[in-house]
Amino acid sequence: MAMDASEIERLIKEGIPDATVEITDLRGDGDHYAAMVTSASFAGLPRVRQHQMVYDALKGNMGGKLHALALQTSVPDGQ
Repeated sequence: MAMDASEIERLIKEGIPDATVEITDLRGDGDHYAAMVTSASFAGLPRVRQHQMVYDALKGNMGGKLHALALQTSVPDGQ
């Protein structure tokens, strides 16, 4: 069973409350997504740690219910 985009967004926002999240279904199959996550909490952190924060927010669904996620993270402008 695949995850839908709204569930991915909900989990990320629960784990990173100040995040702005944009989800794109890359193939239209509900199994391959891209996520753009912007959060002030990423400020000063290396990209690897930013991605770990997002994966942690997904609560172990990565590689299971969520097959593939192309992830981009950033800090809001002016941060």
